[in-house]
Amino acid sequence: MIRRGFQVAAGLGRHRALLRAPLLLPRINPASAFGSSTDLRVSRFCRPKADLKDYALPNASWCPDMLSLYHEFLEKTKTDDWVKVPSFKSNRHHIQGFKLPLGLEVTSDKNDWRIITRCTEVEGQGYEYVIFFHPREKKSVCLFQPGPYLEGIPGFAHGGSLATMTDEAFSKTAYLAGEGLFTLNFSIKYKNFVPVGSLAVLNINVEKIEDQKMYLSCIIQSRDQQTVYAKASGVFLQMQLEEESPQ
Repeated sequence: MIRRGFQVAAGLGRHRALLRAPLLLPRINPASAFGSSTDLRVSRFCRPKADLKDYALPNASWCPDMLSLYHEFLEKTKTDDWVKVPSFKSNRHHIQGFKLPLGLEVTSDKNDWRIITRCTEVEGQGYEYVIFFHPREKKSVCLFQPGPYLEGIPGFAHGGSLATMTDEAFSKTAYLAGEGLFTLNFSIKYKNFVPVGSLAVLNINVEKIEDQKMYLSCIIQSRDQQTVYAKASGVFLQMQLEEESPQ
């Protein structure tokens, strides 16, 4: 993903020198708009936006397991420091007002940008999911219900859809936990098939942070924890977003 980012930047002609020189990773600035405060990142990233649809809300397609576990975690947001992460159709809406590093922004006349996990408006057909994040413990839980548009072998979710969902949950966790912004490495080992329309619970932990790299792990299982669907790991690059100056 980061490689693709540099390809885009190079194509725009703004960072051709990067192709000829060693890459020096930018250092985190503690005095940035986000600073080093997890709470501040969460408050900026998860702030409600009345003019945007939050796709991480219950709808008629949610299965009973997903709906009941959603309400369990929603109660925990009142008493146990958990935070429900809103999900807009594009990450642009989460980071609006902030400038991506290294000139990675791309201008276009298109206005219907969508993150892949929010690529359809039809409820229950694609990725139904919600992420809850725990700032103090730097962990998250993602409730994921794959729809029929994500089918692989008949009746079961395609392995690629599970990998995509895991990478997306990793990315939100990595950013909120410490400004992890780009996927450097991702690995997943499949154990069992996920039935379409059922609930898969992704339990994500930040294992360590060193040398601007954040290491995460994930166990994907059924709600009763009796079936493990997959195990995954990922490494993310820490890189701050800069707040744009007011016009």
